[in-house]
Amino acid sequence: MDMKYKAILFDMDGTVLDTLRDLNAAINRCLAQFSFPTQTLDDTRRRVGNGARRLVELSVPAGTDDNKMEEMLAWYLPYYNRHANDTTAPYPGILDLMQSLHAQGLRLAIISNKPDRTVKELAEIHFPGLLETAVGENEAAGIRRKPCPDTLLAAAEELGVPVRECLYVGDSEVDVLTAARAGMDCASVLWGFRSREEIEAAGGTLFISNPHELLDHILNS
Repeated sequence: MDMKYKAILFDMDGTVLDTLRDLNAAINRCLAQFSFPTQTLDDTRRRVGNGARRLVELSVPAGTDDNKMEEMLAWYLPYYNRHANDTTAPYPGILDLMQSLHAQGLRLAIISNKPDRTVKELAEIHFPGLLETAVGENEAAGIRRKPCPDTLLAAAEELGVPVRECLYVGDSEVDVLTAARAGMDCASVLWGFRSREEIEAAGGTLFISNPHELLDHILNS
């Protein structure tokens, strides 16, 4: 089958893995540790997607001192890394989708704003044998977090697939912006952390309701 795409790059949180409860539990433990009010699942849903530092910034009361936020970030990161897989699991149908794409010879990768080490660990736990690479934020290697295009471009280069032959699949306005900056097509799933309206406002145009619909789109493009 001659398909438009040779590689599918998946965002992690809200697209292939439901990480919300672990993120919420970790940020709440951090907030409580520093005597700040905790937040609901919906609060966390609205605040994730731009990396740990931004999650902390959005979770503390307005006017919180920068030094205090740095202290909180230093507490949060190792705590979350220890608990990143307490309840996290693939969304229904994701494993079947990846297995079908893999069987068709498509090359698969996962992209995230999580630290690179955590991304690779979660990818190996949940999708063994299905992915060719997993790329997270890695300042030491010069790979900045989304919406900078670095993670997408690094994955495409590692896979050896031209950007125009890659499809990026995400669930947020950040993913739409990142794909645009990388020059990559983007499909936006509607089971994740953002609403269709939020994604449309960022320029999203292709919306996917379930993994089977995504498989059809990819195989028939």
